[in-house]
Amino acid sequence: MPVWLGANGSRRLLNGSTSTANIRHSSSVISQEKEPVPDKLYSRICCELRANDPEVMNSYSKFATAAAQHLNIEIGECYAQKKAHHERYTLLRSVHVVKRCRVQYEVRTYFRWMNFHKLTGSTADTFLEYIQRNLPEGVALKVTKYELQKLPSHFVPPTLLESGSPETSVEDAK
Repeated sequence: MPVWLGANGSRRLLNGSTSTANIRHSSSVISQEKEPVPDKLYSRICCELRANDPEVMNSYSKFATAAAQHLNIEIGECYAQKKAHHERYTLLRSVHVVKRCRVQYEVRTYFRWMNFHKLTGSTADTFLEYIQRNLPEGVALKVTKYELQKLPSHFVPPTLLESGSPETSVEDAK
């Protein structure tokens, strides 16, 4: 049955009748004790930095590692490619089709990777929010998190056979 709620909390039926009924809702909230949610654990967080200016990227990576040291985060391997990734674009400079009048543009992209190990979820969130808010212009940050999880219940460790002899096959155990 279609019902329309009025501004004063009354309900009006939409099936053609004009009768209204005032319904008061109780504002009492039942507090339930919730079980605490366990914090996530991350084995590794990998941050990939991309920039067009290598000095800005190096400065930012020093800032991120210093912030990790202040938060007592284990810093893993930090490395960069020796050469930049070059993208060249060739365009015709002339308005008319003159093949010899071309101009080339080049974009250089520098990469750097930083790894941080053994973090909890709250520490990781705090750290990542801090370094993302202080990200300079011209630097892109890509974060990959590797979370530790329990084994699913359908994975059962193999039981030891009663005989204990390695010659027994799996079919004998069934």
